[in-house]
Amino acid sequence: MTINRKKASERLVTLVWGLGLIGLWEIGATVVENTKRSPQNVLPHLYQIIQSVFSTAMVSNKQTALQIVLSNAGLTLYRAGIGFLIGIAVGFLLALLMQRFVPIEKIAFPYLMMIQMIPILGMAPIVLAITKDIDKSRIVIAAILTFYPVATNTLAGFKSVEKEKYELMHSIAATDRQLYTKLLIPACIPYFFTGLKISAPMAITASILVDTLQGGGGLGCMLSQSLKHAMSIYVFWQIVFLSAIVGILSYQLMALIEKIVSPYERAGA
Repeated sequence: MTINRKKASERLVTLVWGLGLIGLWEIGATVVENTKRSPQNVLPHLYQIIQSVFSTAMVSNKQTALQIVLSNAGLTLYRAGIGFLIGIAVGFLLALLMQRFVPIEKIAFPYLMMIQMIPILGMAPIVLAITKDIDKSRIVIAAILTFYPVATNTLAGFKSVEKEKYELMHSIAATDRQLYTKLLIPACIPYFFTGLKISAPMAITASILVDTLQGGGGLGCMLSQSLKHAMSIYVFWQIVFLSAIVGILSYQLMALIEKIVSPYERAGA
């Protein structure tokens, strides 16, 4: 009963916050609407944004605003997805090596911290200069922002294993392979998924931000063009809301996969 009340309370708080944000948005849109300025729709009402989603009016290249957003969303999500998968593989492998060999941890960890502290927009030109390819640079940046949370959280999972469990595995003459498959890897799974839930939205955000600096299509590129009024401002707002929705869904997807992979861990949390 207490759990149900807690969930109901959380939903009520979320509803109140949502209604509050909608109210503030509409107040701001009304103020902008009543102010003489150009362009007038820089902050449209929410109903206007929703109408633009279903509008059949051509915006650019004989496409509606929604068609432009969806066609470019495919490019951005494809690059982010590849970078995300590469980052997962590299992050997990690096965590495994750092757990296995202490000198690697001491050497690699400071560099991981340094890479993470570099802003995305500052990293993009450096990566582009190295790869000399726009698409590859976007994938690499998505991978970089993914592998750090995965590596650090997975390493924390390896280190969370108690000394007594190591002694138990050694007492039954477990091999190194059995030690990892039966003890260490299962123990790190909740931590691993914590890294995934952090990095999934970050990979998408990174791809969009890098798109704003470079051409070749993508949500960020359309975002930049719409801000410069090369096309309807509704393209901008559709991209903003789509990006937020995709980021939330990517987090929820990782949580769902975690629930499927380790239901016992989630149930005990």
